Amino acid sequence: MVKVAGVLMSICIPSYNRVKELERLLRSVDCDPAVVEIVICEDAAPLRVGVRETVKAFISRSPYKVVYEENKVNLGYDGNIRRLIEVASGEFVLFMGDDDRFIPGALDKFIAFLSVHRGVGYVLRSYYAEHPDGTLEPFQYCKTVRYFEPSVETCVFLFKRTVSIAGVTFKRSSALAVATERFDGTLLYQLHLVLEVGFTEPSVFCNIPVAVMAQTYRDDKPQFGAAAKESRFQPGKVTPTNSITFTQGFFEIANAFDEKHGVHTSSLIAVDLSKYSYPILSIQRKNGVCRFIKYSIRLARETPINKTWHYYVYALALVLFGEAFCDKSIVWVKRRIGHTPRL
Repeated sequence: MVKVAGVLMSICIPSYNRVKELERLLRSVDCDPAVVEIVICEDAAPLRVGVRETVKAFISRSPYKVVYEENKVNLGYDGNIRRLIEVASGEFVLFMGDDDRFIPGALDKFIAFLSVHRGVGYVLRSYYAEHPDGTLEPFQYCKTVRYFEPSVETCVFLFKRTVSIAGVTFKRSSALAVATERFDGTLLYQLHLVLEVGFTEPSVFCNIPVAVMAQTYRDDKPQFGAAAKESRFQPGKVTPTNSITFTQGFFEIANAFDEKHGVHTSSLIAVDLSKYSYPILSIQRKNGVCRFIKYSIRLARETPINKTWHYYVYALALVLFGEAFCDKSIVWVKRRIGHTPRL
């Protein structure tokens, strides 16, 4: 048992319209209740009542401190992440999508890790992504624990590895200090945080897989709500335009960071994203070969994602072999070598 005065970690859950998935996530919390709290901000969704009843039922049978708040207006993903940080009281905030879940037994280990690395501003986590067929794809970015001193190089390395919100962990005071509404609607607020924090404070990689990330976006039914989102994305479908707009958000955030600090991360981030651009490409493969080819050409024209040959290899492989085969091949490679390859 970790001895900590007060709440070491707030488990922060932005909730929007997923009742059963939220219940599953809450059931997966299995750590020492003395050092954590669970914070849920419901974002004025149509299924608010169902979420409220699910949380009430969990509180009635749970030993955990639960803070539940219903936003008066829909804040959208980015605004809700920011609100969770404000409401939380833990030294660290760990985010989970409401359709994600924790790996059994991992939370206590992660908390023990946090307790001896309290001097960092950001923790890069290990996790699994769950494919539609149940296959778990590992995301293990280093072979063992690794420290990162604050620098441009650190920012570039952490950037793309923070896109998935599952298990993303910041020191709360660090995240509060750089709060902004500037990137509302990008669905990428955590990338703003990781650039700012990674540039000014040390970070650490934790090699303990803590979460399973759901890939419900593959169902082609994204959950949209706030006006800021609706001005950027077409609600209800993962269209090629939505995917391109999402990718453009990476560079909007990086360019703003560069302008603020007088540095040059954007071009380096473009190279790193290009090396690992498979997910950005594969999301549109299900629409057929012809549409996919048009998408990949347009994506390369409208974003700097095609900076390396890896982009074209991924695109060609997806055309020739399809998404399912490519997904399985990537999972096989990762399992074979034991970590995510450094390209």
